[in-house]
Order: sequence, then C-alpha cells, then structure tokens
Amino acid sequence: MSRWGPPLRRHALFLVALAGAAVLRWTALRAYPSGLWFTGDSYFYIGHALNPRPSPTRTTGYSMLLWLLRPAHSLYLVVFVQHVLGLAVAVMLYALLRRARLPGWAAVAASLPVLYDGYQVQLEHLVMSETLFTFLLVAGVTVLLWRPLGPDRARPGWKQAVAAGALISAATLVRSAGAPLVPLLPLGLLLWRGGWRSALAFGTAAAVPLLSYAFWFQQANGTFALTTSDGIFLWGRTANWASCAKIRPPADERDLCLPADVQAKRIPPGRLDWISTIPPRRRWRFVAAPEANRTLRDFALRAILAQPRAYATDVVRGIGYTFENRRRPYPNGTTEMLYHFRDRPQIFPGGRGWSGRGGTALGDILAYTDDGAPSRVNEPEARRMIAYQRNVHLPGPALAAVFALGAVAALRRGRAPLVALGTAVTLLVFPIATADFDYRYVMPVLPFACLAAALVFAPRNGDGPGGAGAVHRWIAHRARVSRWWGSPGSRRRATGPASGP
Repeated sequence: MSRWGPPLRRHALFLVALAGAAVLRWTALRAYPSGLWFTGDSYFYIGHALNPRPSPTRTTGYSMLLWLLRPAHSLYLVVFVQHVLGLAVAVMLYALLRRARLPGWAAVAASLPVLYDGYQVQLEHLVMSETLFTFLLVAGVTVLLWRPLGPDRARPGWKQAVAAGALISAATLVRSAGAPLVPLLPLGLLLWRGGWRSALAFGTAAAVPLLSYAFWFQQANGTFALTTSDGIFLWGRTANWASCAKIRPPADERDLCLPADVQAKRIPPGRLDWISTIPPRRRWRFVAAPEANRTLRDFALRAILAQPRAYATDVVRGIGYTFENRRRPYPNGTTEMLYHFRDRPQIFPGGRGWSGRGGTALGDILAYTDDGAPSRVNEPEARRMIAYQRNVHLPGPALAAVFALGAVAALRRGRAPLVALGTAVTLLVFPIATADFDYRYVMPVLPFACLAAALVFAPRNGDGPGGAGAVHRWIAHRARVSRWWGSPGSRRRATGPASGP
C-alpha cells in the first residue's frame, strides 16, 4: 500500500471516472450480448474474417482482428475487446495530458467525452472498424507526442517515430481514411529542429505494412493498391452538381453525368453510390474494377477542377452537419438509426454473404459465433442504454467549441497541439471531401480534438512555441515597438507603446 498509495491518490479522480465508464459499458454488454450490427459493413467484415483476403471495396484490417478472435466463436468477446480499446483511448488521452503537466481535474474533464458520450459507447458496441481504427491512431499519436509533452520537451526520437509510423499504417489498413496522416504526420515532425531523422523513420515504418498489403492486393486483384473503390465514392461526391457542359469530359466519360431530374433530388452521396440505376452501375457490372475506378476518379477530378465552388460548398455543408445541435437523418433515417441502441433484435437479410463460400450473411455470422442468436436485446438494461444515449452525449456546438480551443492551443502552445488538431481536422475533412458525411466518421475525431483543446491550459514549453506558435510569437514581437527611432520595425517617435529604450 505504501508503494501504490501515492499514485492511486494522484489519479483517484480519473480512476473513479474510468470505473464509472466501465460500468456503463458492462451495462451495454448485458443489454446486447451479441453486439449490434451495421447493415452491409458488419456482414462484410465477418465474411472476410472467415476467409481473409484483400477486398477491392475496403481495407480488411478490422477483419484481421475478427480472424484473431474467431477461435473463441464469441461475438460477446468481440464487443468486450472493443469496449476495452475504447477505455484504453481515454487512458492514453489522460496520460498525455498529465504528462503535459495539466492538473488531474483538467485531464479528467478532457477525457469525459471519450468515456461517457452515449454515441461513442454505442459505436464501440457495433461490429465495425471505428473503435480499432481510433485506438491505433491514438496509440500512434501518444507515442509520437510522449517525449515532446514530457518535462524535457524533447523532440520525438527515431524509435518513437518508427512505432508511431507502424501504428498509423496499421490504422490505415483498418480504415483507409487514415491514409492522409501517413504523409502529414512526417511533415509535423519536421517542425522540430532536426526532425527530419524522425520523419524519415516514420515514413519508412509506415511504408512497410502499406506496401506489403498493396503487394497482397495485387496478387489477389491484379492492381497495386489498397482498394479500387475510391473512384465511385469520389464520383458520388461530385455527381449532384457535375455538369457535362462545364466539365467537357472526353467521349468515354460523358455518360457519367447524372440526368438533371436526378440531380434536382439532391440524393446524398452515401445513398446515391448504391442505387442500381446510376450511370456507373449501368455501365459496369462491378464499379470497383480497376478500369471503372480509374475512369470514375478521372471524371470526378475533372468535375472538381471545373466547378471548385460547387465542390467546396458541398464539403463545407458536410462539415457543418458535424456541429449542428441535433442529428439529422443523414444520409437517410435508416442509416442514422443504426447509431442508436435498439429496443428489439435486428433482422438479417437473405442476400449472399461475403465469405466467398456461398450462403447468406446470416450464415456467415452463425459460422463465426457459437453464442446463439446473433442479435439479442435484454431488458431492463437495453431501456437504460437507450435513455442514456438520448440524454448524455456531446452536442455539435460543444464540439465546435472544443475545436476552437484546439485552434487557440495550436497558435499559442506550439507543435504538440498543432499535431493533435491537424490529426482531428484531417480525420473530419478527408472522408467528407472524398465520399460523404457520416456520423460514425465524427467519433474518431473526438479524442484528438479534446487533446488539442486541453493543451491550451498546459504550461508553455520551455523553449517557447514552435510551428504555428511561431506565428503568434512573430505577431507578439512586432506589436512591441520602441519609442526610439532607428529600431528595426519601429514606429515614429512617441506614437506607440514603449517596450524600453
């Protein structure tokens, strides 16, 4: 007790908060012991766990986790592990903030949205990739910022950069939305003096898993890539406003413009991409085939270059949905309801499964688990979780305030908040810019936004701000003018505030 007493007292407030969050997740496990299902995507991941292989439509890193857990034949174990990963994200966030010398109450307050947001807990309970994706990203950034936030404020070493690069590339193989962080984080490392060594180490470590997966993908699908579905998603992003009269595409792309009557309906890209009568699906049997993907990507890029204002308006509108006070039924009510705890078991489709061995999605699930019914709802716990999610979550305007604090921290507190905020902004904007807005894309943003915002209250680095903080330092320096003529940048005598002769 004499050994562990002081640390326990020092972190007592966080341990209480962590215990409460664990009880909350235990209630969710009792309410839905077989987890929750996201139509289509969950079935895809289970099918590829039964028969691991690279897919043209999504990276399959999450299926590798399901494959590792398959010997237990338990969906309960899957969601249990995901809740543990969700708690681990909060632990890493708290540890980083305490290392940055924030008081315990402030570090706990910053971790509360990750611990207690009802939508965050529900997403951890879905058989979906977001929880593993978020955990790997937060682990990578934690390794990267551990030394800079420490007492000596040292730059990340090459060993830390190697570990971070491996974790970020692993996250990219779970969800390709992590791809832009692979080049952007090394640019952040260059903000530190002598950081080129760490940037090189990060890039090398990140390249190895990605190139290995791309070679595997080439063996299976004949193309060196991670997926071949970016074309159809980017086409959907542009289809509602793309005008062939303005784009003037080549002859083999003219049939990809939507008819005016369909454009007038403004169908969200998240729905439009899957409608069987859209031009790409009429033209190609498989829209993720390499040739179709190249043509669709080329058409979408032409549309963006020809109509940049329309594209920017769509992206800004999608970002705005993130910060609204109420959630809208987007891309439709059926999809948005999948992000809520349910009051009755789910019904599974009779269509084909994703294992590549015939059968249905339900057949794949039953082959994976021995837990019995793959969708169970137990009362009164389910009713409690439904009421909890309805009343306890971070509203959009509060998230906007968190981002605003993060921006202040990036300007005033230097490199580490800039890395955290840059990660949050990238994770928010990239999926919206390349596909469409979806509420589950917001959840991985939350830990990084909270980290950046909390660092505004951290003591200033001993060597002063750097990176974006250099802008603040330059402005502050230029504002301190002298009364004496001849000083560089000084105003005329007796017209400005004095900083000393």
